[in-house]
Amino acid sequence: MNIQKLKNIYHLFQAISANVFYGFPSKKLKVIGVTGTDGKTTTTHLIYHILKSTGKKASMISTVYAQIGKKQYDTGFHVTTPSAFTVQKLIFEAYKAGSEFFVLELTSHRLEQNQLWGIKFEIGVLTNITHEHLDYHGTYEEYCKAKLKLLSNSRVAVVNEDDESYKIVQSSRQKGGQAPFKVQSYNSKFKGLEKFLELTKFNRYNYAAAYTVCKELEIEGKNIFKAMKTFQLPKGRWDLVYDKDFKVMIDFAHTSNAFLQLLPEVRKKYLDKTGRIIHVFGAAGLRDKSKRYSMGKISATYSDVIILTEEDYRIENLYKICEQIGNGIKSVHKSYTIIENRLDAIKKAISIALLGDIVVLTGKAHEKSLCRGKIEYPWDEKEAVEKIIKSLIK
Repeated sequence: MNIQKLKNIYHLFQAISANVFYGFPSKKLKVIGVTGTDGKTTTTHLIYHILKSTGKKASMISTVYAQIGKKQYDTGFHVTTPSAFTVQKLIFEAYKAGSEFFVLELTSHRLEQNQLWGIKFEIGVLTNITHEHLDYHGTYEEYCKAKLKLLSNSRVAVVNEDDESYKIVQSSRQKGGQAPFKVQSYNSKFKGLEKFLELTKFNRYNYAAAYTVCKELEIEGKNIFKAMKTFQLPKGRWDLVYDKDFKVMIDFAHTSNAFLQLLPEVRKKYLDKTGRIIHVFGAAGLRDKSKRYSMGKISATYSDVIILTEEDYRIENLYKICEQIGNGIKSVHKSYTIIENRLDAIKKAISIALLGDIVVLTGKAHEKSLCRGKIEYPWDEKEAVEKIIKSLIK
């Protein structure tokens, strides 16, 4: 038995203990789980917003924060789904606060580790499954299996039929695997979303997923759309933080698929024939190395100027990370610059921005720290941008 399996047994014991200690609180609520490589944070927040806007009592845990009743909690550095005891505690607190619904953003790691044992989901949402976290799961197939654990423990599965994962779900059902009893699908041509003309293509999926969930919860369609009109994207998602002679956007995109969804939309929405995309990004250390080449290739395909920098390199060599990304950039005959310090990299990008350009900063967004070595240093991307612009533009 390998070390990871032993750890998973330990985590299972922790999850069982947490459920017993808090009295299996998820059984007293309708829990909606949201997982996927991309889009899960926005979808989680949107479902929560619709529930609240239509008079439902709801709580939520997302990558950005946890909202339990009227109280907001920080979930920590680089955390999407907290540990078993924290999750159960927050669900218990939500029950005490009078919540009927609980929206929970989930990672494949927590699913694989058994840390969510004991939670019976009313609805499980799978936004997509793309190339990510293979450092942990080993293969794409194993990554898919981890995600499907949510669906197999849900009364209803809400799945993106435009994504490759939809075929995997259907195949699992046909083979008699542990698939949910009911599957509801959605796609980018979801009827009714034409009302939201400003929606980007990738956010159409998030809105379609949230609509499907809330209809399943018996909320009227007209009330769902009314709630959607007042929704604001979570911090660090398509976040235009400066918009004058040039623009600066912050986004959490940190996978090749996220780049593929983000960068072409940015060009289409904000740039004319002369405007440039100046892309500043890196890749996290001790994480899936195999995605770095494709991240570089996609950035180079859609960006005009690329500055590579730190993004929680941890104990990896920053320049080797950048070199691996750079191999993808060079594959489409583009060049790049490496500026180690993220603040300096952003300062350089803003200093070279011309009239009509857009600086796109990806990978950090809402996160409050930068990991260098084994130390977490305070970081606020939006605050950094504001200080740089104030010093450069007088």
